[in-house]
Amino acid sequence: MKYLERRVIHGILLLLGVSVLCFLFSDLAPGSFFDEMKLNPQISSETVAALRSQYGLDQSLPVRYGRWVKSVARGDWGYSFAYNAPVRSLLIVRARNTLLLTSLATLLAWMIAIPLGVWTASRRGRWEDRLTMAGTSFFLAVPELVVALGFLFWVVRTRALPAGGMVSVGFDNLGSWAKLGDLAAHLVVPVTILVLASLPILVRHVRAGMLGVLKAPFIQAARGHGIGRLTLLFRFALPAAANPLISLFGLSIAGLLSGSLLVEVIMGWPGLGPLLLEASVSRDIYVVVGAVMASALFMLMGSFLADVMLVLLDPRVRVE
Repeated sequence: MKYLERRVIHGILLLLGVSVLCFLFSDLAPGSFFDEMKLNPQISSETVAALRSQYGLDQSLPVRYGRWVKSVARGDWGYSFAYNAPVRSLLIVRARNTLLLTSLATLLAWMIAIPLGVWTASRRGRWEDRLTMAGTSFFLAVPELVVALGFLFWVVRTRALPAGGMVSVGFDNLGSWAKLGDLAAHLVVPVTILVLASLPILVRHVRAGMLGVLKAPFIQAARGHGIGRLTLLFRFALPAAANPLISLFGLSIAGLLSGSLLVEVIMGWPGLGPLLLEASVSRDIYVVVGAVMASALFMLMGSFLADVMLVLLDPRVRVE
């Protein structure tokens, strides 16, 4: 518990640091949300000044940061200039969509990476291993943006799957199962892009961890006792190689989350990515800070989940 308590304290301090840096960089960036109003002759400078005063933009950075911290304590997370609503109401829906996309991609990527990495490690040096390593090298060399655009081009040309958005037109008129099927169809393309982007590095790490364990004396002894190949790989070798893989699990969530923000913009998925982009362009400061903080919180949750799994599965961590 002391180990997990230290991790929680570290996460809280990290969130505070992220929020401070967000406000600092937003303050250093030129312009503000109300600058375009100054170009409109129908809006007087007094009106613009009153709006800046109403939202506290005429105050110093420490004062604005203190007001934002108080709004976080109230649960508002600031106020959006563009949407004229608390940031919380915007983040709840967008963060839920991003979490759905990232969770499915993470689950599917690991479900493929673990058996594939174990299998290639057991077939080291053979044509299956070389073919898999060549495929992972190819996807590692190709940028994620190219993969996304290429897959999107194929979907648009073939019309095999929905090419964007989260639901179809008339979604509200569908039945329960039809709604679920429509949502699943829209998830296929973005989830596949994220899986293809993260799968190569996961497969290589699983393979590397298994190669180190398969040379261990206890594995050789188990093989000498006539234990079956699948039992040897998944019951004895894989748990012994799980420590670095669990740590990689937390990092993979962070990588998939950062990648999902780009994929969401390309695919029109209504998550944190498009919200962050729109808020950055319009200089909607509190929405930018809220979206960045939500992304950082998801990353910390993934890292904390990996820490909990390490404590539960690895007695060496508990001893330390």
